[in-house]
Amino acid sequence: MPARVNHALQDGLSGLRRAAVRSGLALAGVQAATLATLTLMSELRKRREGPHEGFPWEEQPEVEVESGGSSLKLFPYGVRLYEEMLSEIASAQDHIFLETFIWKGDELGRRFVEALARKAREGVDVYVIFDGFANLVVPAKFKRFPKEIKTLHFRPFDHPVSLVDPRNVFRDHRKILCVDGRVGFVGGYNIGGLYARSWRDTHLRVRGEEVCELENAFIDFWNTHKTGALPPIKPGRERSWRPEILLRRNDPYLRIFPIRAMYLEAIDRANHHIYLTHAYFVPDRAFKAGLIEAASRGVDVQILLPEHSNHVTADWLARRHFYELLAAGVRIFRYKDLMIHTKTATIDGVWSTVGTANIDRFSMLGNYEINLEIYSRRFAAQMERMFELDKTNAEELTLEAWEQRPLPAKAVERTLASLSPLV
Repeated sequence: MPARVNHALQDGLSGLRRAAVRSGLALAGVQAATLATLTLMSELRKRREGPHEGFPWEEQPEVEVESGGSSLKLFPYGVRLYEEMLSEIASAQDHIFLETFIWKGDELGRRFVEALARKAREGVDVYVIFDGFANLVVPAKFKRFPKEIKTLHFRPFDHPVSLVDPRNVFRDHRKILCVDGRVGFVGGYNIGGLYARSWRDTHLRVRGEEVCELENAFIDFWNTHKTGALPPIKPGRERSWRPEILLRRNDPYLRIFPIRAMYLEAIDRANHHIYLTHAYFVPDRAFKAGLIEAASRGVDVQILLPEHSNHVTADWLARRHFYELLAAGVRIFRYKDLMIHTKTATIDGVWSTVGTANIDRFSMLGNYEINLEIYSRRFAAQMERMFELDKTNAEELTLEAWEQRPLPAKAVERTLASLSPLV
C-alpha cells in the first residue's frame, strides 16, 4: 500500500476516533444535565408534597410451612417490625447478629444502638455490620458505636486508595437480624425513622432451622471482611437441608449470583400468575424476555412499582421497558403517594421470595444481597393477599395511556437509555 494512502487511512481512523470521543463526551454531558434537572425536579416535588404517612396494610398471622416445622411472619409496616426486632434483641441470651445497608442516626437508630449496647454489657455477644458508603451522610459521631458492640463498617471510602479499588463498587445491601439462633429477620427495611411510617416495605420473621442459614450468611460475611482486631465468629449448629425454604445470596467476592437465576427459573416455570413488587425495576434482556414469554403463554404477569421512588434515575430507566412489557400483555401498577421499597414476588400460589435484591444490575450482578426462596401454599396465599391490598393504593398503567405520554418524556427516556447497564 502506498505510503500516501496508508497515511490517509490512519488520518481517517484518527478522525473517526476523535469524533467518537467527542460524541461520547457530548452525550455524557447531556445525560448529566438531564439527570441534574430530573433530580432537582424530584426534590422540589418532595418538598412541595411533604412526607406522606398511612397506607393500606393488615396484620397477618404467623404461618407454619407445610412441612419442616418452620414458621414465617410478614411485616409490611415498619413500626410493627421495629418494635418486634427490639423486643427480640431485649430477650437475647447468647448472641445477636445485625446487618443493614443504611442505619440512620435518628431517634430510632439510637434506640437500636442503645438496645444492642445494653445486651452487650450483659454479656451477650453483639456483632453488627453496616455499609460504609451508604452511611456517608450519617454523622461520624453516631457511627462510633460503644466498644462493647463489635462493629464492621463495610469498606467505607475513608482513604484515597479506596476510591480506585474496584472491589468498593460492590455494596453490602443486605438486612439481617438473628438472635440466639432461634429467630431471624430479613427483608427490605433499613433502620431509620423515615422508614417506620412513610415507606411501604416488607420484612420477614423466620423461626426454625432456616435461622441457622441466615446466621451462616452473616458469619461468612463477617469472617471474610472483618478488619483490624475484630474477632472471627465460629460457625454455629449444623446447617439445614430442608428444601421448603432456601437461602439465596449474591456474593460478588465469590462471583456467585443465584438470585437472578432463581427468578428466571421461577418465571420460566409459571403456569398461572406472576406477581412482582419492586422498588427499582431495570430488568436485563433475559429477565424482560422471561416475563414477556410468560405473558405470551397466558400467564397473568403483574408488576407493582413506585410511581415515584427515592432514586429518580432508576424511575426513568425503568420507563424504557414499559412499552414492550405492556404491548406483550404484562400489567403494570404504580404505587401512589409514598415510596414502596419492597422486594418480593409470588408465583402460582406456591412459590414466593422475600429479600433485599432489586431487579437491576446492581442487585442481580453486583451487590451483596440475600433472599429467601419459599415453597409454601399457606405463605403464598398471604403474599397474594398483601399484593392485592397494595394494588388498592396503586393505579394501573395502560398501553394507551403510555403511548400518549408527552414528547419531552420520550426524549428523556431515549437520552438516558444507555445508562441502563450501569444501574
